[in-house]
Amino acid sequence: MTPSSVIALGADIGAEIGDHSGYETGAERVSVLERIFGENEQTADANRADFDAAEVTVVNLMSSPGAGKTTLLRETLRRLHDQHRIGIIEGDIETSLDADRLEGFGAAIALVNTGNGFGGECHLDAPMVRSALPRLPLQELDLVVIENVGNLVCPAEFVVGEHARAMVYSITEGEEKPLKYPVMFRTADLVVVNKIDLLPHLDFDLDAFYANLRAVNPSAATIEVSARTGHGLDEWCAWLTTVASHARDGA
Repeated sequence: MTPSSVIALGADIGAEIGDHSGYETGAERVSVLERIFGENEQTADANRADFDAAEVTVVNLMSSPGAGKTTLLRETLRRLHDQHRIGIIEGDIETSLDADRLEGFGAAIALVNTGNGFGGECHLDAPMVRSALPRLPLQELDLVVIENVGNLVCPAEFVVGEHARAMVYSITEGEEKPLKYPVMFRTADLVVVNKIDLLPHLDFDLDAFYANLRAVNPSAATIEVSARTGHGLDEWCAWLTTVASHARDGA
């Protein structure tokens, strides 16, 4: 698909795109989903109440696998550990590899592995996040970042009690991703456009990506970042600080 055709599709995002006739949702499935989401939202409300009582701001950080969340978090902790008391809820299907990479920067870390789900749950939901709270000293923290399981679909569908949502998008993923995964991009308050240092080496149309993002979510803030070189990291850290300040002030 050429960049021009991607933009053309994005311009009509309000209409159904593609063939959905092969997927039918029956009444029984709808009823089950309503119960699942209803229970999740009740737990999310309880999580949010606990966060607010502790005066902790929580950011749900989402992305596809390999977009660079963990590297971004490492550099974030390197810059902010002496300014904010930070906790991390690390979600992964298996292993502690990402949690281990975040050790040594002064953050309190609670790992949640989802491998006991059916084939490994592809997201964190509110009960999973709640299971991590006893392992975090909430009363001693200012900011908690939830590193969600790498997936561009399910994490966007489950509120967990967060105050803000950010997603890390790598330019290696292609400019059409907002159109293919609209819920993820639509629910993000901020899109961190990562690996921007690779732009000269890729056949990637940055303008087409922004056009597709605006078609799906006109109000999303964006920051161009290279977690490897440090480009844009000060702006990202400033966004986190502002979100934390606004949440504590009740804005």
